[in-house]
Amino acid sequence: MSIPHLFRCPISLDLLTDPVILSTGQTYDRASIEKWLSYGNQTCPVTMQKLHDFSMIPNHTLRQLIDRWLLCELKNPGSIARDSSLESLKQILESQQPPTLELMQKIRSLSAESDENRVSMVQMGYLPLLLKIMFTDHSMKYFLSIENSCIAEEALDAVLNLLPNSQLGPLLLLREASAMNALLVLLKGGTMKIKISICQLMVAISSSHDLKELCYEIGQNQVILQGLISVMQHSHHVGALNAGIRALSSLALSLTTVEITIEAGIIDSLVECVMQADKSNVSLALAAIEHLSRIESGKKVLRENPLAIRVLVKLVFRVSDHEGSENAIGCLLVICEESLSAQEVAINEGILTQLLLLLQSQCNSRAKTKARVLLKLLRSKRVVEPCMFGSSHPRLIPWS
Repeated sequence: MSIPHLFRCPISLDLLTDPVILSTGQTYDRASIEKWLSYGNQTCPVTMQKLHDFSMIPNHTLRQLIDRWLLCELKNPGSIARDSSLESLKQILESQQPPTLELMQKIRSLSAESDENRVSMVQMGYLPLLLKIMFTDHSMKYFLSIENSCIAEEALDAVLNLLPNSQLGPLLLLREASAMNALLVLLKGGTMKIKISICQLMVAISSSHDLKELCYEIGQNQVILQGLISVMQHSHHVGALNAGIRALSSLALSLTTVEITIEAGIIDSLVECVMQADKSNVSLALAAIEHLSRIESGKKVLRENPLAIRVLVKLVFRVSDHEGSENAIGCLLVICEESLSAQEVAINEGILTQLLLLLQSQCNSRAKTKARVLLKLLRSKRVVEPCMFGSSHPRLIPWS
């Protein structure tokens, strides 16, 4: 099948699945442009214009055109045979409870094969069917056994494959008590792959405006939050650590009521793990920490964390994008604004050098403004700091 030029991402050259528009007016697939920016690029790949605004706006019109085009393509003779096969497979899935590993592997494979398959499967109702299989009272114990956990892994992979081509309404199933209980059991006792998939599901829920109530309920559930924190704290498993950071940060940023989230220990956990995260997730974690520290309970937790200042100072000039630097400085302002001892610790950790380097860089105006505010806060300090050029002799930092 030949994909029209306008339906291809200029970066990956694949069919656009989540088209977003940059400030330059160019459209890219979200995953591709996020990867481009995570490498430190600050330009639009097509026009090479410098980006002063990194916001991404969903291109709903193009998404609808692509969906219509795919549906038209499905009407060709080859599509008829495929649809017949998918319909038969769905009937087997509906009648075969619980499903076999072979059946679920076939469904997962088809969902990963092509956009045509995914659109057909979404239209046929595969997504709600898979969710009902996964998140029921029956599934809780069945999928925890070693021999059946592979079935759950395949089913969740299929769900995640279908989500970009689907409306997310079927996920409202998780608001039911039995489904939420099944999710908790799988998050607590499932394999690491199952736990990572649930983290990815949390990111999808957090990103949907239509699932705000579900997102709120998850954000108020300490058991789920503790389960996600537990996944994130697997520092020896990079995939789990990054999946947990992304899930917790996405949830935190989507909530307006965050007291329960803070009580669950998300701030301390993010501070502990952020240095080990992939660059693309560091900025997200810093944004979540700053967001949570805007209320008094969050400020208190951040100020009392013994690692916070050291970690944040190191990240001021190390983050892959300027928004991350801005968030790191914002967190330091929260910690230092009313504490002379915190200011002293920040200075001893080298914040002055970091801020001065940042001000000489091409970071955005918001980051520079915050950097100047923090420098002003620290200007009354006359301290001895190691020379930034490697001399063993200290140097005085004078302030007028």
